[in-house]
Amino acid sequence: MVCYPTFGGSGVVATELGKHLAAKGHEVHFISYSRPVRLGIDSKNIFFHEVSVIDYPLFDYSPYEILLSSKLTDIAKHYKLDLLHAHYAIPHASAAYMAKQVLASHGIKIGVITTLHGTDITLLGKDPAFEPVITFSINQSDAVTAVSQSLKNDTLKYFPVKKDIKVIPNFVCIEDYQIENKAERKKLYAPYGEKILMHVSNYRKVKRVEDVLRVFDKVRKQIPAKLILVGDGPEKINIEKLCKELDTCGDIHSLGKVKDVEKILGLADLFLLTSETESFGLAALEAMSAHVPVISTNTGGIPEVNVHGFSGMLSNVGDVDDMAKNAISILKDENIHQKFCDNAFEQAKKFKIENILPMYEKLYQEVIG
Repeated sequence: MVCYPTFGGSGVVATELGKHLAAKGHEVHFISYSRPVRLGIDSKNIFFHEVSVIDYPLFDYSPYEILLSSKLTDIAKHYKLDLLHAHYAIPHASAAYMAKQVLASHGIKIGVITTLHGTDITLLGKDPAFEPVITFSINQSDAVTAVSQSLKNDTLKYFPVKKDIKVIPNFVCIEDYQIENKAERKKLYAPYGEKILMHVSNYRKVKRVEDVLRVFDKVRKQIPAKLILVGDGPEKINIEKLCKELDTCGDIHSLGKVKDVEKILGLADLFLLTSETESFGLAALEAMSAHVPVISTNTGGIPEVNVHGFSGMLSNVGDVDDMAKNAISILKDENIHQKFCDNAFEQAKKFKIENILPMYEKLYQEVIG
């Protein structure tokens, strides 16, 4: 598993996939510049290999792709790996291709699978500086997957890709999102029974977290409510400024980065996802796994996860009035709210790891031959 070790969706999916493969008896090696945040230290059949990032006066920036390729080559030879699974096109797919060629020169054959996760295609991929290498790396992979039909369509739209792309959606471990003492724990954030809205992201501009604050402001004027913000990132300063302008800071709990987000998602009554684009919407799926309905935008792969009028509600990007109206319509009636909670969980069960893992195992066998 070649992945980013951070809180982002691609790293989380890669880590959870590897952990479940290991639990089934497969030998899984994680290769990254630091230990993935979701990877424990006592796991059978799991190995972690750190890519050492050198500091050399000749380089303004460390040549990470070359270092990663060398590490992949070394680990593949030493442990006799069958496959390299690259999560995120940049730079993992191209590094895996380079490692494959080096190994081939030594008479060693290895399969390469590339999984496209989102901004590697929809954001970075649109940059002409990246396009030729991304296209080449995708076409040279033995198999390519995308986490949604929307992302597959975007890939074929923006890149001259000839390789078949198989859609294998993201997944959740349903049992991890069930929490105990929910009523008592909710009082920590909503002591007077206020409704709790929640948002989790990396606070990049594409997440439009300011829209979350504006939706919350409209909701709390109609229904007593609190907002829990989970995450950190470049837009944090603007968010703090806006909450002062709206005079909502007193009703907002900012928790920063939370490693085990599944332990708090179930405290929410509604989850807000206001992104400008999402290839899948893993945060929404995680919320639904905790019986939490989702108020979201209708962009990218989100409608493949959040079903309008069933597991939550969809609105156009930036339409905070409609999102607030939808939120209020769900929260104002306990029976309606409970129905959406039940439906959200039913929708989430379609993406259980038990349903998705066999898709990857089948693909691995096809590539190995």
